[in-house]
Amino acid sequence: MQQQQSIRSFVLRQGRLSDAQRRACESLYPQYGIPYRENLLNLDQVFGRQAPRILEIGFGMGEATASIAKMHPDIDYLGIEVHTPGVGSLLKLIQQNELANLRIIQYDAVAVMQHMLPAECFDGIHIFFPDPWPKARHHKRRLIQSAFISHLCRHLKPGGYIHAATDWENYAMQILQVFSREQQLRNSVRDFAPRPDYRPITKFEHRGLKVGHGVWDLFFLKK
Repeated sequence: MQQQQSIRSFVLRQGRLSDAQRRACESLYPQYGIPYRENLLNLDQVFGRQAPRILEIGFGMGEATASIAKMHPDIDYLGIEVHTPGVGSLLKLIQQNELANLRIIQYDAVAVMQHMLPAECFDGIHIFFPDPWPKARHHKRRLIQSAFISHLCRHLKPGGYIHAATDWENYAMQILQVFSREQQLRNSVRDFAPRPDYRPITKFEHRGLKVGHGVWDLFFLKK
């Protein structure tokens, strides 16, 4: 585990926090959020049941996360995000949609993985539209790097999946390379996968598709 300590899953670029998002963080995080602690979570206790579980890293403003959780009430979802506006936004959506199957941790995903998540506890992992850091000199800041994915796979059950999506072709090729080199994973298709029905098309993605931007989905399985 020592080699993982230098990895970070984000670079903090805090956006403007609205009054509604601030109120949601103050009033709803105690109910739907999980404080960071250096103790392994008992996810059955967290959700109050045994069910398939999906981890999402970097849920942004949370629209897709809430939509997926609403469509699949039989599955539990744990979202990790550091940016307070996104946390506040998703908390509001959880309350509005009465989502009992969704919880949030606001903290660095690497530390959460190291100290809070049991081995082989998730049936799937979602990483949708991570920050592309498009300038070449910033590529080292990208979330999906070999060491991070190797660590992440430890928390995925055998036969479970990791699903990433990006609208930057350069990043898509990097993700394909990283996933393909990871010995714990195998590709479900030859290269890129069709968008699974459960991943909704976001407003941002709609705008990009209208002007000809591509979107690449990658769907790998743990051996």
